[in-house]
Amino acid sequence: MNRRNLLKTAGLAIAGSALMPFDTFAKTSSESENQLLNDNSSLLTSKKRKLGKLEVSPIGLGVQNMSRTYQTTIPSRPEMHNIIRTAFDKGVTFFDAAEAYGPHEVERILGEGVASFRDKITIATKYGWNIDQATGKRLPGLNSQPEHIKKVVEGMLKRLKTDRIDLLYQHRVDPQVPIEDVVGTIKDLIKEGKVLHYGLSEPGVQTVRRAHKEHPITAIQNEYSLLWRGPEKAIIPLCQELGIGFVPWSPLGVGFLTGAIDENTRYAPGDIRGNETRFSQENIANNMELVNLLKKWSVQKQTTPAQISLAWLLAQKPWIVPIPGTTQMAHMQENISANALKFTSNEWQEFNSQLNTIQISGERLPAFVQAFSDVEAPLKK
Repeated sequence: MNRRNLLKTAGLAIAGSALMPFDTFAKTSSESENQLLNDNSSLLTSKKRKLGKLEVSPIGLGVQNMSRTYQTTIPSRPEMHNIIRTAFDKGVTFFDAAEAYGPHEVERILGEGVASFRDKITIATKYGWNIDQATGKRLPGLNSQPEHIKKVVEGMLKRLKTDRIDLLYQHRVDPQVPIEDVVGTIKDLIKEGKVLHYGLSEPGVQTVRRAHKEHPITAIQNEYSLLWRGPEKAIIPLCQELGIGFVPWSPLGVGFLTGAIDENTRYAPGDIRGNETRFSQENIANNMELVNLLKKWSVQKQTTPAQISLAWLLAQKPWIVPIPGTTQMAHMQENISANALKFTSNEWQEFNSQLNTIQISGERLPAFVQAFSDVEAPLKK
């Protein structure tokens, strides 16, 4: 789908070519918009955000798809390096990867891309899936056994070309390993200087409390966007209570909030969105009401649906740092421009009032994937 043509139908004259449907929505029209892109560096560097005690740019860059897109295409490695370096030049200091992305290959791409400015940025990555450290082969289930974590970190350091990981997440809670044992291992790695901060991704609430009691958590990473607001029920209030930062993954709803997915979209084999019922034929027509709301407001604010979506996240809490991912330079530049988009309090009130009339149909993930979220670690005996 051509996202710029989609915006034309909403009343904006934006020229461009067809772009990947999962990436964030690119905007390249008008002198004022181009000036906004050129001003990104000062915008991001002058307004830092804190995840716990860790200071980062208000919008980060997720690099998950830089080794393989949702559609299973392989992006140009030099261009991925170029996007990473340009993001840094424009003020991005927070880069998010994981051992499971690739597996291993995304960490290599990120390490290569940031080598010349490694000491000026924050690298976040994740462990926890059961991946053979020698071959990178995915094995069944999860693995947060202490000795395995230590081996994973050694591999991460080599792939990322660094001597420390700034923020290390447990990608999913392991139901076989007490969180006290996991955090104990992380504390050892912190003492060795190999890890500076740690976090959890998609954890159960009680597991968060237990982990934080052992050693302060810097950040929790969960899916969170206008499309999926589940963390508002328990996790975000818990972060506020405990002083933990929050990092939304998929802040643009795997492309849906950009307007790139509609009733006519067909998914490539291997594209997980084809198995998400929120995008099924029986649900997506209803859910397009959310996209239509964003399109309406994008005309009113002379911006794009993606930027409104990111600005909304930034407005929720000062310790929320979204990490939109992309393999397109224009999309990256548009994403970080969202930090400059301002709504008045009355505008936010009106937007949220309209937003709250929309009910999303369908589940966010297939059941076999959702089963790994909100898991509580076993009690330590």
